[in-house]
Amino acid sequence: MTIKVGDTLPDATLREYIEVEGNGCSIGPNAFKVADMVKGRKIAIFGLPGAYTPTCSAQHVPSYLKNYEQLKAKGVDEIWCVSVNDAFVMGAWGREQGTAGKVRMMADGAAEFTKACGLELDLTGGGLGLRCRRFSMLVDDGVVKALNLEEGGKYAVSGAETLLGQI
Repeated sequence: MTIKVGDTLPDATLREYIEVEGNGCSIGPNAFKVADMVKGRKIAIFGLPGAYTPTCSAQHVPSYLKNYEQLKAKGVDEIWCVSVNDAFVMGAWGREQGTAGKVRMMADGAAEFTKACGLELDLTGGGLGLRCRRFSMLVDDGVVKALNLEEGGKYAVSGAETLLGQI
């Protein structure tokens, strides 16, 4: 069943590649419990099928980088990009996209979060395996306040511009 507005995010673990040791994090992949990370915070989360893929690289991530200041001004504490990739890939892609300090590149390597939210997308036929459906959501203290799900391979409603209009 797909997550919906009013639902609480599932308890899952995401991983992030940390490049600079500090704040209790070591260099390399670090595991983070979603429930701990969202408690008392407003988070903009967007998910996409894969790192380095054309639409994700040229449009989806750039929309959140471009609108970072506006999202922060509307009270968003953090922005997360979630994809069914490993933390090493997400870290390298984040470096290439220039996300440091703006968008946290959260790896869902085993699709734990993706499956728990009912957002999986089977791209096995195209050689990509199980992936995350393209989406955006606004989460406040762990509760989904806005949710935008893309149909098929489209990129029409999950960009930062749509989410900004919903805050």
